[in-house]
Amino acid sequence: MERRKFLKNSSLSAAGLVSASTLVACKTEPKPEEATAAIIPTSNPIKPIVVCTWNFFNASEKAWEVLKSGGNALDAVEQGVMVEEADETNETVGKGGRPDRDGNVTLDACIMDKDGNCGSVVCMQNIVHPVSVARKVMEETPHIILAGKGAEKFAYEQGFKKEDLFTESTRKQYKEWLKTSKYETTINIENHDTIGMLAIDDNGDIAGACTTSGMGYKVAGRVGDSPIIGAGLFIDNEIGGATATGVGEEVIRTVGSFLIVELMRQGKSPQEACEEGVKRIMKKNEGRKDFQIGFLAINKNGETGGFCVHPGFTYREYSDNGHENREVVSFYE
Repeated sequence: MERRKFLKNSSLSAAGLVSASTLVACKTEPKPEEATAAIIPTSNPIKPIVVCTWNFFNASEKAWEVLKSGGNALDAVEQGVMVEEADETNETVGKGGRPDRDGNVTLDACIMDKDGNCGSVVCMQNIVHPVSVARKVMEETPHIILAGKGAEKFAYEQGFKKEDLFTESTRKQYKEWLKTSKYETTINIENHDTIGMLAIDDNGDIAGACTTSGMGYKVAGRVGDSPIIGAGLFIDNEIGGATATGVGEEVIRTVGSFLIVELMRQGKSPQEACEEGVKRIMKKNEGRKDFQIGFLAINKNGETGGFCVHPGFTYREYSDNGHENREVVSFYE
């Protein structure tokens, strides 16, 4: 299936540790109802609605089917991204994803519901649908994140089947890569991509999911932003949700998706919040042009927005108003 391609000449950098950082300091805290009211437009909310990073037509269509049949947002985002996890031609998500430098295909995913419940798996092998395992972590354990062999063992205990994630194509590509072992990427000719999905159901509730195989030929054990709650995905049912794609190290350093939701809480539109999120990253990387980041956000009223570092990032939106692929404005035009 068609989708925009991603990234340019970015070296693998060591992932920054996620730290709790204060986004806004103020002496007087507004009442919760005041903070919420500040960002909710008075017009009738658009619902149901689903958006996802990139031009993933089949994934958004599946999520829309769930929503239009009266399903909830959590089921919609899970079933939507599962389409890409099972698509062997998508070499950045699920089965057929590119391996790490040691030849292991490792998958990362997370999911978050309207109540702030969330689950995540990182560096998991041999399971086609990490997003569904992440949901099981959320619903069946007292934990949020399971990693590596522990996540894989838990998946088997939950009834998931072991499956070789290599395809003939990716195995051949990996053998060819070993001849030089060079790590090179090109912006919008993807080395790595993510599907992040956000949905609002008929009840007005929001959920989100994010899944990826991470950077192709990454250092073994590397984890990006996609499965990190607050970085690759964040949902606040009073305000909205956000998700990210691109070089995860830079998203983690700013806790990007959480930042965007908090900016919407302060009154910014999804578009304004995404722009501010990218600008914060670029302020810390002044003059750099060797990486791509894309943010996507939705607020409680169903308004959407996106912004990226370089031209080329798009997102697909499906509602009663239609099904379209939206071009995103970029920091570098």
